Amino acid sequence: MDQFAQAAAAYYRNFALVAAEHGLTFMQGKMLSLLREPMSMRSLAALLGCDASNVTLIVDRLEARRLVHREVNRHDRRIKNIAVTDEGTEAIRVIRAEMMSNLTALEQLDAPQRHALQNLLAQVFPGSGD
Repeated sequence: MDQFAQAAAAYYRNFALVAAEHGLTFMQGKMLSLLREPMSMRSLAALLGCDASNVTLIVDRLEARRLVHREVNRHDRRIKNIAVTDEGTEAIRVIRAEMMSNLTALEQLDAPQRHALQNLLAQVFPGSGD
């Protein structure tokens, strides 16, 4: 578990540094990376492990940069979903690409090793790749 914790910490440090190079805080970048489909503020708060009021501030800042937008939930008009814009999708694509260029140790793994690592992570953390 110590090695896993160290790997996770290194990943998040790298993520925070690359996000900062693009003018995003760690939490702003993390929110963008989670928005593969529109989500409610409550869902985002749960995934980010923070209070809904914090999510509102993060969304406000991302919306001001046109990286996300609010939209009405089609099932319940009282709920606002947060959706990533094309600009937000491009921002997170660039961040992920830069992160991969910083993680050169992954390049040492061949395709079967990468697949095995992916399978092991899916076993340890079911649903994390969704």
